[in-house]
Amino acid sequence: MEKLQAFQAAAREAGFVVTQESEEGTVLWLKKATAGAEDRICIDSLTKSATVYWATIPWKINSKTFREESALRAWILSRPAVEAQL
Repeated sequence: MEKLQAFQAAAREAGFVVTQESEEGTVLWLKKATAGAEDRICIDSLTKSATVYWATIPWKINSKTFREESALRAWILSRPAVEAQL
């Protein structure tokens, strides 16, 4: 549970807001508006991971899954188009 809370804290500190939670409480979706679209993060309690989805050009969706909160934070900070507040 601590790992999932750490993922959520990292996402919120970077400006993501909660948009949806599954009825079972196993998945939490967060989003953040960007210049051309919305970045989204799915935090999954079953796999204990966070997957980020983002668009680089219209109709091109990318994703990356993180197993550790520190890796998610590093990725957020490495994105030049996103002003992270970590």
